[in-house]
Amino acid sequence: MKIYYDPWRTEHKEPFGAVMDRDFVKFSITIAETAVEAAYLVIHKDAQEPDYIQLENYGTDRYCYDFFVNEGVGLYFYHFEIHLRKENQLEKIYYGRNEQGENTCFLSKEAVHEYQLTCCQKKEKAPKWYRDAVFYQIFPDRFFNGNPDGRVNAPKSNTFLYGRMQDDPLYIKNQEGEILRWDFYGGNLKGIIKKIPYLKELGVTAIYLNPIFEANSNHRYDTGDFLKIDEILGDESDFNELIAALHENEMHLVLDGVFNHVGKNSRYFDYDGSYGKIGAYQSTESPYFDWFKFEEYPEKYKAWWGIKDLPEIAKENPDFQDFIYGTHSVLDKWNQLGVDGWRLDVADELPDYFIQGIRKNLDRYKDKILIGEVWEDASNKIAYQQRRQYILGDHLHSVMNYPLRTVIIDFLKRDCSPRDAAKILTQLEENYPTDIFYNNFNNIGTHDTPRILSELEGDKQKLDLAFAFLTFMPGIPCIYYGDEAGLTGGKDPENRKFFPWEQIDEECYGNCQRWLQMRKDHVLLRQGDFRLLFCNELLLILRYDQENYLMAVFNPTEEEQILKKQQIQSLRDLPFSLTTLDLPEQSIHPKAIQVFSGRF
Repeated sequence: MKIYYDPWRTEHKEPFGAVMDRDFVKFSITIAETAVEAAYLVIHKDAQEPDYIQLENYGTDRYCYDFFVNEGVGLYFYHFEIHLRKENQLEKIYYGRNEQGENTCFLSKEAVHEYQLTCCQKKEKAPKWYRDAVFYQIFPDRFFNGNPDGRVNAPKSNTFLYGRMQDDPLYIKNQEGEILRWDFYGGNLKGIIKKIPYLKELGVTAIYLNPIFEANSNHRYDTGDFLKIDEILGDESDFNELIAALHENEMHLVLDGVFNHVGKNSRYFDYDGSYGKIGAYQSTESPYFDWFKFEEYPEKYKAWWGIKDLPEIAKENPDFQDFIYGTHSVLDKWNQLGVDGWRLDVADELPDYFIQGIRKNLDRYKDKILIGEVWEDASNKIAYQQRRQYILGDHLHSVMNYPLRTVIIDFLKRDCSPRDAAKILTQLEENYPTDIFYNNFNNIGTHDTPRILSELEGDKQKLDLAFAFLTFMPGIPCIYYGDEAGLTGGKDPENRKFFPWEQIDEECYGNCQRWLQMRKDHVLLRQGDFRLLFCNELLLILRYDQENYLMAVFNPTEEEQILKKQQIQSLRDLPFSLTTLDLPEQSIHPKAIQVFSGRF
């Protein structure tokens, strides 16, 4: 069958990727068949009935239509239907993607996987400081104790303190899997202040902190009081000192906003009465009673993922909304103290209107960023039977780019070919509005994932490739504390060890620092256009502008690979010929990266 369409080629679809409301999209499918009776673009807005639009043809094998996107912001899905007349019989051919994402023909409409067209409201400009940033994620208890005598601030009752910072974290649980006593090392805000010179030397310009508000646990996703710093970390004066020190060093701070649930022993629920029996569990007359959903008062209540320690908030409650993002709200307090943005925990659990309310609050301030914890493709995510609006305008500026982390690990472990890696990331690039794609909060590890060095089975050469991959991709790189020092560990709590200040792996550190410095030195890595290429077992990341280019060539294999210009392929059109690149035939060493630069 001589039918072909590829949305990543401008001869078939222009422009590439997402569009804005009331844009035109030019569709063109090649049908080199003599018996074509008609060809249709079958397109519909999400969850609506499709329109059958007959394509125009002027005696060639090209069937075209300029589609006006005028049904509003959202997702549109489409495929093609071709009618062939053969021996007076009408034959219908359907064209779309298969399960592997390849463009192909089908005899059954039900077999077609439709193409996605993302329509956004506006360009989602992020603050300039954010686009230029290198982030560093800190789990505060596990980073550094800044007290000169090493004492732990305000130890919590019924908790464990480790004897040595080198001790591995360990949970002690009951038969139901509940943690009996929380464990602490004693890292604090003063410790972060003291390590600012270390972070600057590494190349860090912004910090993302796991929760710092009062709570019972070491991770603090069980908030006890949104308006108070946890005493084991310090107090508000320490926080003000941290903000001032960061800003004096031209660094920025993003806090973790946990607004879906609180701790059962929080001020708002007050299960154990430690806040003076003012919480919802203690009385139906509590000012917080309507914040929670009780099935049988007081023992049966809605909790996040059924975890009784984390009673879930009713986000539709207007009092809670006002408390978080209204006038004189939680956000206002910390924004006015100088924080530069927020990362929203479990964004899937927060209704779109709630995220939009947070965004409106932040928009009242200058240069604030809003990042969402989304693990999948955020453009088409469905959560609780609702298609989410995360990145279509006036919601999130950015999402955590876990799909990139998956590709990096799979590619380096040889579980994903260079072509497949390029295909997955190009699909993400197509689905995301351009500004969102370049705002992506990129990571190779977080507090919720095994350590990257453990994922790579201790291979420091491949860790070097992972740091380089993170640096060359569009988006903002974020280093999880200790990854640059060679920390290892599986899932929580193994991935939350104390920072090994006395045993920093110099090879890992040096590699990480080198790539972050390259990002600082080359504006192309922060602002340049982007293409993914591949050549046999090699993956190439190209960043460029109208005059210059940088290209990293990745060899994840155990053997030398030969880079040959004539064998390089791309899934997208290139705005220039590869012959213009100064790329001599080159041998790329095993588990190594070669960087090329030049001018067009």
